[in-house]
Amino acid sequence: MQDGKNLIMAIVLCLLVVVGWSYLADYMGWVVKPDPAEIAKMEAAQAEQAQKAQAEAEAKQKAQAEPLPAFTPAPGVDVTVDAPLYKAVLHSGGGVLRSFELKKYTSGLDEDSPRINMVDPQTAAVAPLGLVINGQPSWSTGKWALESDSGVTVAEGGKGVVRLVGEVDNLRVTRELTFNSENYLISEKVSLATLGTDTRSVRVRYTVAADTSNAANTNYDAMRVAWDNGGSLGEETSTDKLTKEGVEASGKLYWAGPMSTYFLSAVMPGDADEARMVGRMQGSVYRVALEPKEVVVAPGQETTLEVSYWMGPKERKMLAAVSDQLALSVDLGMFSIIAKGLLWLLEFFQQYTHNWGLSIIMLTIVIKAVFWPLTAKSYSSMEKMKKLQPMMSNIREKYKDDKEAMNKEVMALYKTYGVNPASGCVPILVQLPVFFGLYQALLTSIELRHAPFITYLPGTDLIWLADLSSKDPYYITPIIMGITMFLQQKMSPPATDPTQQKIMMFLPIVFTALFLSFPSGLVVYWLVNNILSIAQQWRMGRRSKLLAQYPQADLSGEPAGWFANLVPNSAGPVGSRPMTA
Repeated sequence: MQDGKNLIMAIVLCLLVVVGWSYLADYMGWVVKPDPAEIAKMEAAQAEQAQKAQAEAEAKQKAQAEPLPAFTPAPGVDVTVDAPLYKAVLHSGGGVLRSFELKKYTSGLDEDSPRINMVDPQTAAVAPLGLVINGQPSWSTGKWALESDSGVTVAEGGKGVVRLVGEVDNLRVTRELTFNSENYLISEKVSLATLGTDTRSVRVRYTVAADTSNAANTNYDAMRVAWDNGGSLGEETSTDKLTKEGVEASGKLYWAGPMSTYFLSAVMPGDADEARMVGRMQGSVYRVALEPKEVVVAPGQETTLEVSYWMGPKERKMLAAVSDQLALSVDLGMFSIIAKGLLWLLEFFQQYTHNWGLSIIMLTIVIKAVFWPLTAKSYSSMEKMKKLQPMMSNIREKYKDDKEAMNKEVMALYKTYGVNPASGCVPILVQLPVFFGLYQALLTSIELRHAPFITYLPGTDLIWLADLSSKDPYYITPIIMGITMFLQQKMSPPATDPTQQKIMMFLPIVFTALFLSFPSGLVVYWLVNNILSIAQQWRMGRRSKLLAQYPQADLSGEPAGWFANLVPNSAGPVGSRPMTA
């Protein structure tokens, strides 16, 4: 009996301790209460998980109760899409391209030259525009049916749609391809739905390809695999590497595909993040496959992916209208801002001349006029250095055993006569960005492809400068360019060092050999620039001689300071003597 009382008292005491401790701890602030925001967050997460589980369960029930509409595969047929800029043929058995002819571009200069075909028979054999789903090529392992007409005409200002439905890897796949009339962009929506009752992860890989026939296969127009990774252009031109190893890239891939200097076959995923690209060369065909991150397809639901393709010329305005990233496929080099400005001027002149060769000549004249003062300053500096040569020879002879004293006296000579030895080089260095910008602009401008200047050699029926993007077939312009360069060297003040003189006289031969294979548009620019430089040097040399013969002659019409007399500022250094112009 006593034990029972003790047990009851122990229980009561325990309850008093527990309850009392709770009140005491709460009163004293010893217990930390849960944050209401954290509690709400946890409850929301639990509710979301519960809803997700319930949605999956309902989706499974719905998929079992309401299966996807019946699908009946059909034999593959060719579907023709006739647009103002191109004519495309694709196969309904997966949507792969069989042909893609460009109506505005031909492979040669002859009137009967065939059109450029972005998908020739060699390229069609590797199924460009085909989808690889979970590693399975949809055009060979899937079953397909055409839900649109087999002949689609895209009217000016309109669009045309080709719709295909198929089953691949237990997935219902719908391809809706939209063809534009105003550019070479193909937009696509890929819809995925599982035929089973389980949620699936799906990887979709998009493919493009191009044959080497899309390029002239020269140093200035070669095929390559290219891609844009986070706004940076990547390229691989080595056929050995592409054949043996291939090339891979991953990251934020805006586009990828094979391209030449003037044409591009590219795929642009709707979601560029975490994408992966693989490029290879198979025979004469450059192949590229791009795979964005995988997607989840739940039963009873449809997942839609977006992707676009560019199949056509690299026309800058069209590319820029699609995306800034795609416009980077026209590589204008590190001086792209200058190149864009020069191209704008070139197109401006073309509106009036209607001849790209004449437009290049006018652009060259404008560039020469802008840099005329700098060139004159460089020539004047070289003339001054030439007149200082006798005194410099005396100093070198006198201090041939003391290099430090020699350099000191030479610098004093420069200071005395107000000559800056670098002033002859600086104007040339300033002009180099313009030259490189123009070089890249002319080299990559598709407007110069098959653009004529002087179609026939004068007095003959021989085709001459009928394509400013290709070399002079008879090497006439590069040889004349070499001659003008030699004359320019002869007219320029010779270098003070005999070794430099020999190198300078050898340069025209080197440049002539180099320019033999240059696009004729670039050669025309260089040739006209040389002729203008010769005219400028002749004019400056003539004025300089007049000033030497007639110091009091009125040359007020000339720009001030161009032909100033070379008069010492003070007594010359050791070994020097006063000198007049």
